[in-house]
Amino acid sequence: MGLIGLGNMGTAIADRLLDGGYDLLVYNRTPGKADPLVARGAAVAQTAADLAERVDVVLTSLADDDALEAVAGEAVAAMRPGGVLVDMSTVSPDASGRVAKLAERSSVGYLRAPVSGNPTVVRAGNLSFIVSGPREIFDRVKPIIKTIGPSIHHVGEGEQARIVKLAINLVIAGLAQLMSEALVLAEASEVSRRDLLEVMANSAAGAPFVEYKAEPLLRDDFSATFTTALMEKDIDLVLEAAREAGVELPVAREMKAHLRATVEAGYADDDFMALFLRLRGASLEQEVVR
Repeated sequence: MGLIGLGNMGTAIADRLLDGGYDLLVYNRTPGKADPLVARGAAVAQTAADLAERVDVVLTSLADDDALEAVAGEAVAAMRPGGVLVDMSTVSPDASGRVAKLAERSSVGYLRAPVSGNPTVVRAGNLSFIVSGPREIFDRVKPIIKTIGPSIHHVGEGEQARIVKLAINLVIAGLAQLMSEALVLAEASEVSRRDLLEVMANSAAGAPFVEYKAEPLLRDDFSATFTTALMEKDIDLVLEAAREAGVELPVAREMKAHLRATVEAGYADDDFMALFLRLRGASLEQEVVR
């Protein structure tokens, strides 16, 4: 089995596959990222094509549309007919559709399998998959996917998984902004951050996301599990999909503005909960002006 893309998510996924006893061949544009995996028994390919021609199943975990299309073009051309490409990236339905046509022309199976979670969730064995593509191909590779994460939802035969993932990220971005606004209001009104987060977690608003973000917020830890820049990229994909579908998403437009402002405030590489830092900073500036 092969895995292309050893960012934070890809490396955590590789660890799960090695823990599951799979022989793993990996490739990343920055070779040094593979060193810890090699120490655990993984082998390293020299190129995406080198990897693809040596395995029957290729998994990809990549940053964006351009990365997926470039890697898929190289990998699919080298894969044997009957092989399977499983892409776990968050990309646009349009880019994914072009990869699907490429795979079909080469008699390669293709699954869209974006994930919901972060590296900590992966390593805990709690990653969720949203999968679309031919059912028979899904059934063939389901044991591999299940080794990475136990929650798997097959939602259609085409690009449905891409839309579901973007819809989930829209909700998560909205939750992050609402939590940020609630925290700014509370702290300006002499309510402690801890008290608000504890009550929120045990209220009707207590989504798992609130619980997950509480401890880092209490430590003022904004090290990225998912960066502000990547969340802005995903909201751009949401808005693009909305234009394609001919629907209005006013909150998504608003989130784009908030994320852009947070990136411009210097938080592009911080966790997207830096929405709170940007909002708090803006509120303090208004207070000084008054």
